Amino acid sequence: MSELENKYEPSFENRIDLTELKEKMGAVKREVKKVIIGQDEVVHKLLIAILATGHSLIEGMPGVAKTLTAKLIAKAVKGEFKRIQFTPDLMPSDVTGSSVFDLKTNEFEFKKGPIFGHIVLIDEINRAPAKTQSSLFECMSERQVTVDGITYPVPTPFVVFATQNPIEHEGTYRLPEAQLDRFLFKINIDYPAIEQELDILREHHAQKANNKEDLVQPVLHIDELIRFQQLIKSIYVHEDVLTYIAQVVYHTRSNPNLTLGASPRASIALLEASKASAALQGRDFITPDDVKYVAPAILGHRVLLTPEKEMEGFTSDYIIKQIVDSIEIPR
Repeated sequence: MSELENKYEPSFENRIDLTELKEKMGAVKREVKKVIIGQDEVVHKLLIAILATGHSLIEGMPGVAKTLTAKLIAKAVKGEFKRIQFTPDLMPSDVTGSSVFDLKTNEFEFKKGPIFGHIVLIDEINRAPAKTQSSLFECMSERQVTVDGITYPVPTPFVVFATQNPIEHEGTYRLPEAQLDRFLFKINIDYPAIEQELDILREHHAQKANNKEDLVQPVLHIDELIRFQQLIKSIYVHEDVLTYIAQVVYHTRSNPNLTLGASPRASIALLEASKASAALQGRDFITPDDVKYVAPAILGHRVLLTPEKEMEGFTSDYIIKQIVDSIEIPR
């Protein structure tokens, strides 16, 4: 253990046993890798989001396995999985559900929509209009749905994976900042390297008529996931690391290259995601390196560049890296 890590290690004797968590989440990774090649970083971040009870927005070109990756992770976790294909004609009731009149009882009965699941995959989230997008606000943030004045809680745990295409704009609607802020992570999936592309071709050829998705088996029960989510809340955090997180977020609000900085929700997201990142490595304490690792995926979609910087070709990820690198790591 390095001298820096030793500083943030808790001094009390009661340590958290993270062996089972690490083994089970590792098993989920191995199941997904049976089918998905070259997306280890993406899968790792999605597992961090699940442990931190956060939602993830997955962005990438068509055909890079955005939807498949999310589906396979959901399959490896034995819970209730729902998928919603967003389209321009989708109504809010198609997502949340609606009250239907029952002729037998002469009463209205609430029929739950597909949002009521443990892991919900929303495909092409930016294809639905603002009215339908707004139906996600309450359930993603407060984990409940209100219909006709009655509130219905969504299942626990509740995690949303949403995909979108960054280049296709016809028939799409830009996600509002308020909705983007409800996503813990925005994860970009790039094209595979040439070696990975060859592996994909070889694997596809070897499978022939087999359904690749059948290779993935559930290895983590939803009750175990709930227990793991509670466990990481007890991860130790040194006061210096809390200060470091606050400084990173504060500097997004005062940076001259940004017109919109990150909110306090981003600070909490950094804290919870750092805990999950540490837990996946078998540590019961977080370090500034955990914060640096999750910061781009948490802050990149929560800030807005100035028009000048945008025209110059800068990206929010580049500015976030500048901010994180400029802040002195507590020693």
